Amino acid sequence: MQNFEGRVAVITGGASGIGLALAKRFGSEGCKVVLGDVQTDALAEAVKQLESLGIEVVGVVTDVVDAASMQALADAATARFGAVHIFCNNAGVGGGGLSWESPLSTWEWVIGVNLWGVIHGIRAFVPLLLQHDEAHIVNTASVAGLVAAPMMGAYNASKHAVVALSETLHHEFALTGTNAKVSVLCPGWVRTNIATSERNRPEDLRDDQETEAQAQGDMAQVLASMIDNGMDPDAVAERVFQAIRDEQFWVLTHDDNDMWMHAVNARLDSTRNRTNPALNLLG
Repeated sequence: MQNFEGRVAVITGGASGIGLALAKRFGSEGCKVVLGDVQTDALAEAVKQLESLGIEVVGVVTDVVDAASMQALADAATARFGAVHIFCNNAGVGGGGLSWESPLSTWEWVIGVNLWGVIHGIRAFVPLLLQHDEAHIVNTASVAGLVAAPMMGAYNASKHAVVALSETLHHEFALTGTNAKVSVLCPGWVRTNIATSERNRPEDLRDDQETEAQAQGDMAQVLASMIDNGMDPDAVAERVFQAIRDEQFWVLTHDDNDMWMHAVNARLDSTRNRTNPALNLLG
């Protein structure tokens, strides 16, 4: 995609972090922007911020876990702007602990947002994208979709699934001869609010929170520190913009000498050599 002026970009999880950075980047190119987010106050603030930059934007309260809510986002986008050319399946949450101790509620919540949200997004928005000669979908996974660190079972499972689903979509677009393209975003540490995503966790999936917090122990503090020192979301958004422009599938934000990429290469070597996995992502 070379021309972004007047295009319509829809972004879930758009009220903060990578989502808001994507909205600013697309808006700077003349895109009209639709933000979907479950957090009402943050969404309203994000819309005001984008409007102050001269970006034409609308915010829609959206729960990506709910297929009807995602369809409502698509309907709102087409009702306001008449089309969707770029869709970013970006909403995501984090959850950790030992895989056998993490409450079932955590598995349901993390996979519900990170995987089912992407599934609902694909079903609601791909038919809209296919109406155009140029269109692009970006699915936000993670380097955790390429390697499997400890204490992140639900998150790893969800992000590996997003990578696989994105590759599948890439092949399906090619097989059916559509002009739509797909990218999968696999960032490492980025300065976002994912460490505090519990703020948006539904009440009915808050069982055993105390047990879960004890299971995670100091790991949560370590992860929060790594995130705080991570890449700026604006830099991630720039990588995504370049990938859309260049029709690039893989969006790996970190350099080859970064510890995440060392881990990716170590996993490939382990697979080729049939050796047991060895991994340390915390430096």
